[in-house]
Amino acid sequence: MKLVLFDIDGTLLRGDGSARRAFEGALVHVFGTTPDPSVHYDGKTDPQIARELMRLAGHDDASIDARLPQAIDGYLERLRREVSGGARNFQALPGVEALLDALEPRDDVVLGLLTGNVADGATIKLRCAGLDVARFRVNAFGSDHEHRPELPRVAQRRAREVVGRDFEGDAIVVVGDTPADIACARSVGARTLAVATGRYSVDELAEHAPTVTFADLTDTAAVIAALVD
Repeated sequence: MKLVLFDIDGTLLRGDGSARRAFEGALVHVFGTTPDPSVHYDGKTDPQIARELMRLAGHDDASIDARLPQAIDGYLERLRREVSGGARNFQALPGVEALLDALEPRDDVVLGLLTGNVADGATIKLRCAGLDVARFRVNAFGSDHEHRPELPRVAQRRAREVVGRDFEGDAIVVVGDTPADIACARSVGARTLAVATGRYSVDELAEHAPTVTFADLTDTAAVIAALVD
């Protein structure tokens, strides 16, 4: 049995910038500082992004720690407003729905999420993209730990609780679009399926030695073979 853990942004879906607008708006409101627009968010947890941005703006960690919960709450409130009008602010990437439909009924696969999004943010994005969060049984979020390499261990603990078995080493497959996804999988000896649907090309991802790399997730049979074989 394989535990297949999907990243969200750039892997399962693509957004229109509304999440970044909501996030930065909350930081401005809480910290009174405009974040550096050149900072990339991909491959990081939400708390990590907030800390990085506010450190660059001159805030110390004690100040960030004190106000981070308020900033995350403000981000979620703004994100809900962004998607409340019924617009498709987030779109499932090509091949994703067919892949999930093929994987979910299998008795040799447990679907999960391994994402830097805080849990409520992940749910908002997935629902807006038409993806049912309930199909992911074992999840690790940025709200579970700020340090992304710790998230696979969170997923392992959740799997023991939800599935009642241990997943170790190559029984875990992390699907993601950044070098950070590859690195965090390596922290527990997991396999990685890198997909070039985010900021990084196939060649750039291959430099980080994932188990396998795909341009996208449209070849359902080939992706499933790579996940389970």
